Amino acid sequence: MSSISETCNEIIFSTFFKSHVKSLRNFLLYKFGNSDQADDMTQEAFIKLWQNCAQVPLEKAKSYLYTIANNSTLNEIAHKKVILKYETNFSGDTKNFENPEFLLEEKQFKAKLLNAIGNLNETQRVAFLMHRIDGKKYSEIAEELNISVKAVEKRIHLALVGLRKEIENI
Repeated sequence: MSSISETCNEIIFSTFFKSHVKSLRNFLLYKFGNSDQADDMTQEAFIKLWQNCAQVPLEKAKSYLYTIANNSTLNEIAHKKVILKYETNFSGDTKNFENPEFLLEEKQFKAKLLNAIGNLNETQRVAFLMHRIDGKKYSEIAEELNISVKAVEKRIHLALVGLRKEIENI
């Protein structure tokens, strides 16, 4: 009985699910830019983890989950351009400003910023959004993406350089 992985314990799996579902879903949203696809791939990844729980020790479950989610989606987006829809993540309290000119400029800037984020390469965009939107530390991003902290630092730095360059022209 002791040879069965803790991952197969329903209570442990449920706790693991609750602590990782939002993070995995956001990772997939940032990577692929499609909310429905992120939801579906998140669900599929957890189902595959449960189906293979006996072969996946709990300490490797998170890495397994991200690998499955990433691989499952790559085939579907191989020939598509990523279209990002992050409006819900970039909500500011601008309802108080009555000046129509300000509102128009803000709307145009927001559109250009979202476009600039969409133009980042995938690795930079994912690391940047995990840090800026989810508030993850570089070490957490490194663990989830299975890369070094230095690689995370470089990706975010290059993302910021790219965004500054595009935003200068706005």
